Amino acid sequence: MIRVLNIQNYALISSLEMHFHRGFSVITGETGAGKSILLGAIGLLLGQRAETRMIKAGANRCVIEAEFDLDGYAMEAFFNKHDFDFDGHTCLIRRELLASGKSRAFINDTPAQVAQLRELGNQLIDIHSQHQNLLIANEDFQLSVLDILAHNEEQRKAYAEAFAAYQHATSDLQEAEKELARSREEEDYLRFQMQQLDDLHLESGMQEAMEQEVQMLEHAEEIRSALWSAASLMQGEEQRGAGVIAALREAQHHLQSVASLMPAADELTARIDACLIELKDIQSELDTDARRVEINPQRLDVVNAWLSNFYAALKKHHVNDEAALMALADSYRSKLARIDNADDHLLLLRQTQQQAAEALLKLARELSGQRQKAARLVEQQMHERLAPLGIPNVRFSVGITQRTEPSPTGLDQVEFLFSANRNSPLQRVSEVASGGEIARVMLSLKAMMSGEVKLPTVIFDEIDTGVSGQIAERMALMMRQMGDGGRQVISITHLPQIAAIGAHHYRVYKEDAQEGASTHILELDSEERVTELAHMLSGAQLTDAAVQNARALLHNT
Repeated sequence: MIRVLNIQNYALISSLEMHFHRGFSVITGETGAGKSILLGAIGLLLGQRAETRMIKAGANRCVIEAEFDLDGYAMEAFFNKHDFDFDGHTCLIRRELLASGKSRAFINDTPAQVAQLRELGNQLIDIHSQHQNLLIANEDFQLSVLDILAHNEEQRKAYAEAFAAYQHATSDLQEAEKELARSREEEDYLRFQMQQLDDLHLESGMQEAMEQEVQMLEHAEEIRSALWSAASLMQGEEQRGAGVIAALREAQHHLQSVASLMPAADELTARIDACLIELKDIQSELDTDARRVEINPQRLDVVNAWLSNFYAALKKHHVNDEAALMALADSYRSKLARIDNADDHLLLLRQTQQQAAEALLKLARELSGQRQKAARLVEQQMHERLAPLGIPNVRFSVGITQRTEPSPTGLDQVEFLFSANRNSPLQRVSEVASGGEIARVMLSLKAMMSGEVKLPTVIFDEIDTGVSGQIAERMALMMRQMGDGGRQVISITHLPQIAAIGAHHYRVYKEDAQEGASTHILELDSEERVTELAHMLSGAQLTDAAVQNARALLHNT
């Protein structure tokens, strides 16, 4: 609950400190005095959008800070999740808005994001303003009422996970079907391209080998002639005289003849012998290579044709080398394999989707059963709560129909039906209920839900619209009952019947001064409450009768 609220330089408030209490409290004041300013300040703490126009004229910044007592509300999970300090009892939230337009937020003196304020605020305060009466026509709100009464948090979590799995399986299947349709449209093209690349019989290093072979084939005669000539020079021919090998043999013979006279001759003879062995080997290879050189125009045509097709493929596919062409061929091969195996793949995906759908429908039916039971409870409680609020012949029904397709919340479509008269047909509550009846319906729903949800603070902003007299008093008693057991319930009201029942009473008033108007809020003591109630009964002119009526109202509560 809110323990202390401090406001500095917000709208018409220069400086304000309010101390709040558990149980049922009321806030009253003239129209335009600034009650909405108070709600606006609290809204900033809950993560609502901040605007520089909210800063009081002449100030550089505004600061709103509230201390919350969370003892007994088991909210440690939020603070652990976001790594905020928390002693298990107290939470301090501060929001600062600078004239430059910058906004800062803090939770227990640690910088916080606005989204974190919203998340925490949803667990701290429920502000019910007049426009929220429109929620009565909102299907999500109606469904949430059933879920709160059904206590089906675990089932809804399991359903949400199953729904995500079903959507994923459906998406995978649809994408695979689209991909297959696209692939089959280009299957002939893929097979043609694949065949062209396969015809090249690509291997790593093949381009270089083919280019070298072309060089050999185009200059075969020249190469063979050079090899033969080199071999002849080494071996020697009669018309040319002795070759290199014969000359070295003769040199070796001369050295051997003087070996006994010159010791170094033996070493030189051995070296010449080594050269002869190497030269004979070279000469043999030259003979062999010369015989292997083939003049083959047919093979040259084949290799040139391969290279022509290869270069054309590089240009066609906008790649630079054979490795890229081989990778492209692998890509085509994979696509064609997927096409060939598509039926098996689609069958598996359909089975997966079917299993996900069956699991989802099972959980959806469980949720529907829980909601059906909760709907009967809502109908019973709403009749019990609305009858004392001046609708004795009320009929309230929760209609549940089934969707044809699962939604994120299940299969159920919920509709609240209402009739204030015994003989009138049930219709949508938003279409047939008056403003006052809708206010009582919403109060009854909030009271019913508050018994199921551990929410520290509930604020009603003029929930009494369209009612008065005894009905207003009964609405106040319902709000006071909501505040029993430690919950904080605050009602902003114009009705003295409601104001008199509050355990604590605050008055909002505005003062005009030379520097401008300013809003103030004061907690009233017993006599001040009498005066305030008397003014609410009689207006600006305070009469003895109004004072007596005010005392009677307070005494009767």
